[in-house]
Amino acid sequence: MKSAPSFSSQQIINLMHTDYIALNETLTVQQALDHIRENTDEPRIMYFYVIDKDQVLTGVVSTRQLLTSALEARLSEISDHRVRSVPCKAEVMDVLTDFMIHKYLAMPVVDDEKKLVGIIDVSVFTENVSDILEREKADDVFETIGFRVSQIKGASPFKAFRYRFPWLLASIAGGTMSALMASQFEDVLAATIILSFFLTLVLGLGESVSMQSMTVTIQALRAQRPSFRWFSSELLKELGTAVLLGLGCGLLVGSTVLIWKGALLPALVIGGSLVLTLTTACLVGLIIPTALHALKLDPKIAAGPLALTISDLFTIAIYFSLAGLVL
Repeated sequence: MKSAPSFSSQQIINLMHTDYIALNETLTVQQALDHIRENTDEPRIMYFYVIDKDQVLTGVVSTRQLLTSALEARLSEISDHRVRSVPCKAEVMDVLTDFMIHKYLAMPVVDDEKKLVGIIDVSVFTENVSDILEREKADDVFETIGFRVSQIKGASPFKAFRYRFPWLLASIAGGTMSALMASQFEDVLAATIILSFFLTLVLGLGESVSMQSMTVTIQALRAQRPSFRWFSSELLKELGTAVLLGLGCGLLVGSTVLIWKGALLPALVIGGSLVLTLTTACLVGLIIPTALHALKLDPKIAAGPLALTISDLFTIAIYFSLAGLVL
C-alpha cells in the first residue's frame, strides 16, 4: 500500500481553496462593490480577481483600488493585468519560492486554459512549516549538484542515470577544457615541477569558495526579489570577503611552499594565484545564480555544475598565466 505523499510533494490543486471573489471585467466599480457586499463574509479574502466571460483570469484588483476609483470606471480599466498565477499542477515547493521572493499573501490558481479555479494563500505554508524544512534540508544537498531529490527518489537505475548523467557531462566538459588549457603551459610545468604539486589544492579551494558563495546567494534569492541595488551591494560585500579569503589562504599556502622548498618565486606565484582565483571564484558563485534567476531559470539546479566548471577554468588560466609571467 502506497503511503500518502508528503506536503512538500503535493500539487497545489490539492491544497487550494475556493473562498474567493471573481469579478467580471465588464463590471463597473459600483457594480463590483455591490456584488462583494452581497456575496461574501469570508475573512480570508485578500484580493479580488478579474475574469472575462470565459472565466479566464485577466487581472487582480485590490480593496484600495476599488474604494478610491470612480464608481463608473470599469474593472478592466483599473485592474492590474500583470497578475501572477500558479498552474494547478505545480508542486508546493515551486510555489513557495514565488511566495518568498515576491512577498505574496495569496496567488490565484489556474488550469491549462488559464481559467481561475482556486486560491492558494500563505497560511498553507505557515501551517506546514515543519514538513517544508525537512524537505528543504534534503533538496539543498541534491539541487546544488544538479537535480532534485524528488526526481530520483524510488526511481529505477536507468531513470536515475538520465537525471544525473547530463550534469556530469558539465564536469567532464569543464575538466577536458581545463586539461587543454593546462597543456598550453607544459614548459612552465616542466621548468617548475612544484606547481603541479599544488594544482589540486588550488582547484579544490576555488571550488569550495565558489560553492560557499553560491549557496549564500541562492538563499538570498529565495528570500527577496533581486534588484540592481541589491546586486551592487552583494557584489561589494562578496568582493571584500573574497579578497580576505584569498589573502588568508594565499599567505598560508605560500608560506608552506617557502618553508618546505625554500623557493621564493614559486611561493609567490602559488600564494598570489590563490588571492586572484579565490576572489574570482567568490564572484562566480554570486554572479551565476543571480544571472540564472534573472533568466527565470532555477538557480538551485543549474548553478552548481555551471559555477564549478567556470571556477575551474578561471583557476587554471590564472594559475598558469601568473606562473608564466613570473617564473
